[in-house]
Amino acid sequence: MKKLNLLFVFFILCFSIGIAQTKSIRKSPALAEAAPESVGISSERIARIDQMCADAVKKGDLPGIVSLVTRNGKIVHWKAYGMANNQEGRVLKRDDIFRIASQTKAITATAVMMLWEEGKFQLDDPISKYIPEFKNPRVLKSFTYSDTTYATEPAKSEITIRHLITHTSGIGYGVIDSDERMKMIYHKAGITDAFTTANLTIGENIKKLAKLPLHHNPGEKFTYSEGLDVLGYFIEIVSGMPFDQFLKTHIFDPLGMNDTRFYLPEEKAGRLVAVQQKVNGNWEKYPTTFYDTDYPIKGAKTYFAGGAGLSSTAKDYATFLQMYLNGGELNGIRLLSRTTIEAIMGNQIGNIWGENPDKVYGLAFSVLTRKGEEKGGLSSEGTFDWGGYFNTQYFADPKEKVIGILMKQTQGPVNDETGWKFRQLVGQTIDD
Repeated sequence: MKKLNLLFVFFILCFSIGIAQTKSIRKSPALAEAAPESVGISSERIARIDQMCADAVKKGDLPGIVSLVTRNGKIVHWKAYGMANNQEGRVLKRDDIFRIASQTKAITATAVMMLWEEGKFQLDDPISKYIPEFKNPRVLKSFTYSDTTYATEPAKSEITIRHLITHTSGIGYGVIDSDERMKMIYHKAGITDAFTTANLTIGENIKKLAKLPLHHNPGEKFTYSEGLDVLGYFIEIVSGMPFDQFLKTHIFDPLGMNDTRFYLPEEKAGRLVAVQQKVNGNWEKYPTTFYDTDYPIKGAKTYFAGGAGLSSTAKDYATFLQMYLNGGELNGIRLLSRTTIEAIMGNQIGNIWGENPDKVYGLAFSVLTRKGEEKGGLSSEGTFDWGGYFNTQYFADPKEKVIGILMKQTQGPVNDETGWKFRQLVGQTIDD
């Protein structure tokens, strides 16, 4: 009888683990390398990207770059330039691992929407329904700099899941916040903003965060925030699984993203690219400040930051983006429906992101408008993008089926023009 019960529990566990992603009627192949001309890309024009990256490293603008371009699910350019660690003399390789920081947000949002597709919740549910500590939020009214005391007033509404994904919740971002008052409040409360080597869990941090005042009433403004970290904890509650295991089981393993993790095993630690800064003309390892840049390979490894904690490779992240270009499917595994992706790419917050007609904000992506396309150099209408704190960038163009990724690891001031140049040069490679 005991054996039968154990088998039943095992069956239920396996079923619950597999339900978020399903087999698909379609079966798009995994990313593979191909000749540029086979997908309407000019080799001669790809060479301009090659030259641009090489020149940036040669001039000392960057210590190293990995650049990757795909079209129609085929990798037509994937190359490394420069050094992974100048002080150690380690040459950069194209499969080296980078801290992707805020590029984590899109992966967390994807996990949220996978659970949404199961009917677990509605996007406009108050987060307090799942994390009671967020009940009855309050907005900062006044602040005294001399002793960091403050007064608050009741918020006009509850924070919703949609607010958290779209950075309209009113929650701040601590040490990188634009409001000095919030920096001080978060610091005093001991809030961890993004990544840490400390023995801390996401749940512990989020429960402290829930007690703090908001910048503004939920839904009133766009304030870049720790909302996706809140949603990492939310995923644990709704799924019943640790956040890192949910991502591994439901996204990384099905897509073959074997180098994308919050923390790296010892055998992969040597592939982690150093975060570097320029000092007196030389590239040096960035020192420990409010965080230790070695967080992916040292410390307690218990904090799963949904807004900024993952490390990955250029190919792994391209694989994730290819799933989106395929309408939610890759290699016969469906993570999201095409209809869900259409909602994700819609304008979720109206004009409160600003009056820029070139882009709108979806569910964790910036999305190019027709006016943005017409300006040139930014790809087609519907192109979605974002970047990361350590100088990584990506974009994916659904119309042209093109993905562009730049992986770099720098902090401090740099003379880096590769971001805009790369995107412009990727567009000019199309020759069909």
